[in-house]
Amino acid sequence: MAKGRSKGRSYRAIAEYYDAENEHHAMLEQDVPFFLGHLPKSRPQRILELAVGTGRAAIPLAQAGHRVVGVDYAPDMLAIARRKRDAVALGERQLELIRGDATRLDLGRRFDWVCIFFNTFLVFTTVEEQDRVLSAVVRHMKPNGRFWVDIFQPNLTLLAQERSEDLEPRLFYVPRYQRTVLKTTDVRRDPSRQVQRVTFRYKWLDEFSREHRERQDFDLTFIFPRELRLLLERNGLEIERLYGNYDGGKLDADSPRIIAVCRFR
Repeated sequence: MAKGRSKGRSYRAIAEYYDAENEHHAMLEQDVPFFLGHLPKSRPQRILELAVGTGRAAIPLAQAGHRVVGVDYAPDMLAIARRKRDAVALGERQLELIRGDATRLDLGRRFDWVCIFFNTFLVFTTVEEQDRVLSAVVRHMKPNGRFWVDIFQPNLTLLAQERSEDLEPRLFYVPRYQRTVLKTTDVRRDPSRQVQRVTFRYKWLDEFSREHRERQDFDLTFIFPRELRLLLERNGLEIERLYGNYDGGKLDADSPRIIAVCRFR
C-alpha cells in the first residue's frame, strides 16, 4: 500500500522504511506482471497511478515502455521514487512524478489506464472520500480507458475478532539509517463503522544498544465485492472483469483479493 489521504488518521508511511518493510509480500511480485498482461502489446499506454508512493509499480511499468504519471501527496515518498527512477535511467517523459491529493486531482489530462494498487483505495474510509477519488479517476480516463483497483477481500474470521495483536513480526534492514528494525502490527476492528485501526510498531537498537520505539496509527476500511460494484456503478464505472487473485482466477468466497478492471459506462 502506498499513500492516500483521509479525514481521519491517514496512512503515512515512514518513507525510508516503506520498501524494506513491504518487500516480503509475495503479492508485490505478482501484481505488476498481472497488470502488464492486460495491456495491449501493439502500442504503449498512458497510465496514471494514484498513490504512487516510492514508485514500486510505476517504475517497472515505465521500463516496459509505457508512459506513466504517478501522483502522491507525500513529498518524502516522491523523493525516494525520483531517486529510484533516476537510478534506472528513466526520464521525466517516461515517468512523471507529481505531488497531489487523489481526492481533488485534476491534471487536465486523460489516460488509457488509471490504477490504484496494493490496498491503497481502502485508506479512503468514508463513502464521501471514495466518491471523490472515483470522480477523479473518471475525470482522468479516456473515453475507452480503463480503471484498475486491487484490494483485499474481507476475511470474515478476522473481522469477527475485535482485536489482533503482534501480527506478522518481521525484521527488516533500512540501508539509509543502517538500522535493523523489528515490526509488528496490531489491529482493532469496528464493524459498526466498517473501519480497522491499524498500528504498526517499530523497535530497534542504536549503536549503544539503547532501545528505540516508534509507532504509526491509521484507519483502513474494508469493502465487500457487491459493495465495490455498487460504489463503482454510482460513479459511472462498470466492472468488466473481476479476479480473486493474480493467477487470474475467478473471485469466490476463498479468494484473498478483489481485483477489478472497470470501464466508464
